[in-house]
Amino acid sequence: MSKVSWERKDKIAIVTIDNPPVNTLNKEIIDGLEKAFAELEKEEGVYAVVLTGNGPKSFVAGADITQFIPLGGDDSRAFVQVGVKVFQKIADFPYPVICAVNGYALGGGLELALACDIRIVEEHAKLGVPEIGLGIIPGYGGTQRLPRLIGSGAAKKLLFSGKPITAEEASRIGLADQLVPLEGSLDAAIEMANTFADNAPMSLRIAKDLVNKGIEMNLSDAINCESDGIKALFESEDKKEGVSAFLEKRKPVFIGK
Repeated sequence: MSKVSWERKDKIAIVTIDNPPVNTLNKEIIDGLEKAFAELEKEEGVYAVVLTGNGPKSFVAGADITQFIPLGGDDSRAFVQVGVKVFQKIADFPYPVICAVNGYALGGGLELALACDIRIVEEHAKLGVPEIGLGIIPGYGGTQRLPRLIGSGAAKKLLFSGKPITAEEASRIGLADQLVPLEGSLDAAIEMANTFADNAPMSLRIAKDLVNKGIEMNLSDAINCESDGIKALFESEDKKEGVSAFLEKRKPVFIGK
């Protein structure tokens, strides 16, 4: 039985990592994530995804350290590039991906959460990148996504110390987008995903793409890209439907065209 599964609930999908006791990240999990998100890209009508871990203790409490023992320099690069590719696939998923952090999110687990668009974190959770204590650094994009999200100073503090922080501190520095009580992350993420998925699919897709790409551009070029996105949306059927529904005081029925 696969340790990564997904289920569809109307316009959203829930991807669950189930690798007891703490959902350790290994090749099987990474391969499972790749398969799940590849399938979801082909699943018509899914407009938001929730990613979570099974059990009350951990989202993903890090990588399987035993995998590192036989690796040398060249081997290690090839090894991490597999995870890099899969995490980038999640980051590039056309529609919003919400991470329900239901416990420890450490090392590769935090890097996985960083590849998502939004992180909903339970109040008991701990988040961190402890790799420096092993004489290494995060290898799935953590040294790059973390400072882009929380700033270089806060990122360096986490990277250099290797110490985990509380959910409250994660919220303060912008690492957690929403705090929820114990066992509340999945319900909150599903609620948010449904709210997103009720909106126009083209608008969701273009908005996500513009944010992801625009943050790497200078402001002038990014705004020009935004104008291109506006042009495409103004020519869409969903724009006509959205405006008509507003004027007619009814709920719009979007078709993604």
